[in-house]
Amino acid sequence: MTKYVALLRAINVGGHTVKMDNLRSLFEAMGFANVETFIASGNVIFDSKSGNSKTLEGKIEKHLQENLGYEVKTFVRAIPELKAVAAYKPFTDSELNKEGHALYIGFIAGHPGDQAKQKLLSFCSEIDDLHIQGREVYWLCRAKTMTDSKFSGALLEKILGMRATFRNSTTVKKIAAKYS
Repeated sequence: MTKYVALLRAINVGGHTVKMDNLRSLFEAMGFANVETFIASGNVIFDSKSGNSKTLEGKIEKHLQENLGYEVKTFVRAIPELKAVAAYKPFTDSELNKEGHALYIGFIAGHPGDQAKQKLLSFCSEIDDLHIQGREVYWLCRAKTMTDSKFSGALLEKILGMRATFRNSTTVKKIAAKYS
């Protein structure tokens, strides 16, 4: 059995409220074991015999669509992958530790091509710094609030032509530490 985390988009935002016990039940109904949720923002940890995260994403998306009545884009990472994401440091500690700076990690469906990467990096500014590593986009936001930034998850999706979901790096690090 492999331990995975499913990072769900559209859970408990935009009027789509799902209780965590219900979400755990939906994952258990798919045959996953040791199902847990981590904060109420769509992070589900589970064990599966499957070794294919893309297959798991499709299975979860289909099941949630059928049971919740709306699309829930799903990004699955094995815990060792998540540990590597959490440990990766594209920015200096001094940048990350400045007051008002926040690091977000965007989980994307695949590996963006060179042209998409270049276009994404053209959005770097005094407020926003971006870095791509594998299937993740690291976004250092130097704004007091995210609304001061011109960058967003919707813009990321438009630039890359694929779906994404963001998590604060603190959340990613806590999950990685808890389940490693």
